Amino acid sequence: MKINVVLPFDNLNAGDEFMSLEAITSIAPFIERLGFNGVNVTDHPCPSAKWLDNGGHYAQDPFVVLSMVAACTQQLKLCTGILVLPYRNPFITARAIASLDYLSNGRLMMGFGAGYMKGEYYALGADFEARNDTMDEYLQALKLALSGEDFSFKGTGYEARNCRILPTSKQRPHPPFLMGGNSPRAMRRAAELADAWYPFFTAPVISATARTAQINSIADLAKAKQYLLNHCEKINRQEPPFLMTGSIKAPGEQLSHAQYLDKIGQLADLGVSVTCYAPQGDTRQAWCDDLQQFAEEVLNKLPKEKTP
Repeated sequence: MKINVVLPFDNLNAGDEFMSLEAITSIAPFIERLGFNGVNVTDHPCPSAKWLDNGGHYAQDPFVVLSMVAACTQQLKLCTGILVLPYRNPFITARAIASLDYLSNGRLMMGFGAGYMKGEYYALGADFEARNDTMDEYLQALKLALSGEDFSFKGTGYEARNCRILPTSKQRPHPPFLMGGNSPRAMRRAAELADAWYPFFTAPVISATARTAQINSIADLAKAKQYLLNHCEKINRQEPPFLMTGSIKAPGEQLSHAQYLDKIGQLADLGVSVTCYAPQGDTRQAWCDDLQQFAEEVLNKLPKEKTP
């Protein structure tokens, strides 16, 4: 099991404790030294004030933050968790993906999702009602754009006519595409167009707000996984997508380190290969202390991968 760390750079309450170059260049190498697999950032370019004032959170530009992390680390995976794909022209996104993956020597993992914030869709001029169809279209456009070959593609309101993006990504044919979302359509999309399914544990109120299916237990996840496998069989996909969860625990769930180990074991038994931990702390030191304790009591006690 590999563990990613959710970065704290959307925390504005402590000023430069997290929102500074010094914070990034101290925290990212620290995560790497502790032996974690990668780091995750979220995507909310223009959230509504109402959402922010009722429990929402800020998010810095994912490509900017991950580029800064890449510059001060050597091996950490760089993961969008998630990038709301319909917000951006797919070829702008393809250029950013190719640049970051190439310059980081192939460390990018692209988590995608359709998003759920209607106000943010309005602010960005994107079609909320068509977001699922847009997702499918943009994924196809991205794959062509990242091929390294000349490509043409006619989409909804845009058209690439014999274009080329070089250098393309180091990872071929592209960085891993992780399909976020709990809904049946998201799972079908993962089976049809992605390398991984990337669900997240939810509480009932979050499921309602995010307009997605509720997954708040191992049993829920197992049931959803079976739907994914059934669809893979239906479309004749021989090797199903790998599984990565957005967190180890459900929102509000309190776990000791021993319980984290048990929960990670349950996820591993279900076939999850990557999951994410979100350290807590109002200061950089407190946040790093939480992460170090988790590394000592949980990460370092996980079974080690066997080398060939």
